[in-house]
Amino acid sequence: MSQPAPTAADLQAAIRNIPDFPKPGIQFKDITPVLADARLFAAAIDLLTARFSPGRIDAVVGIDARGFIFAAAAAVKLQAGFVPVRKKGKLPYRTHEQDYALEYGQATVAIHVDALRPGARVLLVDDLLATGGTAAAAAQLVRKLDAQILEIGFLIELSFLNGREKLAGLPVRSLVTY
Repeated sequence: MSQPAPTAADLQAAIRNIPDFPKPGIQFKDITPVLADARLFAAAIDLLTARFSPGRIDAVVGIDARGFIFAAAAAVKLQAGFVPVRKKGKLPYRTHEQDYALEYGQATVAIHVDALRPGARVLLVDDLLATGGTAAAAAQLVRKLDAQILEIGFLIELSFLNGREKLAGLPVRSLVTY
């Protein structure tokens, strides 16, 4: 007899909270137990891709670095290409870059200039939505390439940080919300 498919609640139950990591006051959400359990990892990918069937998405864009884990698996499931959005200086070819604000300073993400064709249907994926800066920058890069974001999917959302505000007007979905 087969077991029922894990739910978002099962994913949430597996995510560990690590207090004061990487610095005091931070409650780090450790996803490694989800990744280590094949059923939970598969369920996370199934839930992230549930609204789409193969052929509806041209590319899954993953955000450096943990977003790559989920985005690459989602791309395989959806029979779509995988496109990385990386930190500045990590991609070997010509890039578009986008700056975004951090708590103390700025950072930059990049995408290859030819990573997406105009009109490409994109699922943008990351592991965590916190303040929304990185995801908003990645979304701007996708739009610079004239691609269409059908959804931005996250495993986890820290709703108290109001990251959705930076993604206003974009379809956002999170599997687990704190």
